[in-house]
Amino acid sequence: MYVLTIDQRGSSSDVDRVPDLITELAALSGARFERSVGDELQGVVEDPADAVDIALHALRSGHWYVGIGIGPVRLAPNGSPREGSGGGFVAARKAVDRAKAAGGQVPLSVVDGIMAGTGKSFPAAREPSTQEPSTQERSQKERSQEAGAAAEAAEAAANAQAVLRLIGRLVQERTAAQWRVVDRLRHTGQAGKHGSQKQVARELGITEQSVSRAILRAGWQEEWAARPAAAMLLALAHSRTEGDA
Repeated sequence: MYVLTIDQRGSSSDVDRVPDLITELAALSGARFERSVGDELQGVVEDPADAVDIALHALRSGHWYVGIGIGPVRLAPNGSPREGSGGGFVAARKAVDRAKAAGGQVPLSVVDGIMAGTGKSFPAAREPSTQEPSTQERSQKERSQEAGAAAEAAEAAANAQAVLRLIGRLVQERTAAQWRVVDRLRHTGQAGKHGSQKQVARELGITEQSVSRAILRAGWQEEWAARPAAAMLLALAHSRTEGDA
């Protein structure tokens, strides 16, 4: 599971933006997000592509810190995220704290459940036999497996974070004019496709050349080429992350 904890930036001197973002995310992915505490909201998704969509949407406005936690969760069907627990929630809390400490970088962080200190579960050892390694040898092997899995999960989470920050930079630096074009393209075509530039130009009352320039300067093609890579890396980190659910 992917737990997203999203906290409003500069909330003490700004309006409460949580209700609007909850409404936007419900329309975007259908995921249930709720206010967790203060100006923070939280939700859980199963699909890494949904996690990418939600994270980038939150980054777009520049008003949010985004933490993505990867790991098992305990959550009743249709239950409130506020009632959830497990490694994914622990990792999400650590991730949003890291996002707040990102300085001048894109305020997003990805943390796996092992890195967050939730532990790693392995199959129970069988009784020894004359053909099997000793308990000590098995224990050493298990520790080696655990360390290897932890390293793989951390590497995949760090790589996912790096890709998401790169895409996030593109998203955050777009002008209002560029957003008008790319939003129409996404609306008229399939996600990641150009859509009809002629149709968009007609709808916006601008030239096709203006649409083409906006696409180029907005990094539209680069964004949609990189989104699947970010989702794949999140999925890889998930496959390496186990823990006490």
